[in-house]
Amino acid sequence: MKKKVRGIFLVLLMSMVGLMTACGSDEASSGGDGDSGKKEKLVVGTDAAFAPFEYMDKGEVVGFDIDFLDAVMKEAGYEYDVKNIGWDPLFAAVQGGKEVDMGISGITINDDRKETFDFSNPYFESTHMIMFGEGVDIKSAKDLKGMKIGVQNGTTGQEAAEKIVGQNSPDISKYENNVVAITALKQGQVDAVVTDNTVVNEYVKNNPQDNFNTVEDPENFESEFYGLMFPKDSELKADFDKAVKEVIENGTYADIYKEWFGTEPNTDALLEQAE
Repeated sequence: MKKKVRGIFLVLLMSMVGLMTACGSDEASSGGDGDSGKKEKLVVGTDAAFAPFEYMDKGEVVGFDIDFLDAVMKEAGYEYDVKNIGWDPLFAAVQGGKEVDMGISGITINDDRKETFDFSNPYFESTHMIMFGEGVDIKSAKDLKGMKIGVQNGTTGQEAAEKIVGQNSPDISKYENNVVAITALKQGQVDAVVTDNTVVNEYVKNNPQDNFNTVEDPENFESEFYGLMFPKDSELKADFDKAVKEVIENGTYADIYKEWFGTEPNTDALLEQAE
């Protein structure tokens, strides 16, 4: 009798072990990170004060970057949430890798940032432009010398202005975002604003009553490229490099670009930069 009870107990124990193993296997394949190592949902940080790339509309973050991000996330097979946290906090949050998994906000890829962050293949080519009011005479970036210049703090727009008038120049006023910088221009606190050409063109198109003038200067303002930003050595980079390239190659990118900007993008220039 004891042998029979012991035998039944062993059979039941082995069955339970087998069931637990099977459940664990099912859970690993259907939930959690699973065999693929992918998180169920990524958090993407942004600064929603950079129209037309990202801005707030009726409580929702919208813009070219957001539509592009959606296409790339679908291609890469991730679900995601967008978190509006501001420009300077965005870099700290991505570097920390806890509050957000990655960032998108018209972020220029450059050597200084690449020392701290990883970037995806480029998805947008940009340059800088000068915006100024009536009565101000600017024909090139060199004319900014001696003028009061507004820039968004910590951006390549600031760097572009500093190359003309000097680093830490007292003539450069640094603002939290482009919205505040442009407001300063409207109020006469600065003579000009230096920022991305697409931002300038979008503002001038939507606000003709301000009578702002613009100047491009390809000799002094070089082209630059935006990328998705990740913590250093992020495992996400490989997935998004492929997804960005595919979205550009399959025509989805051009559709989104034309919807927002009304022109054809130079996808060859982007693909030449791709890894």
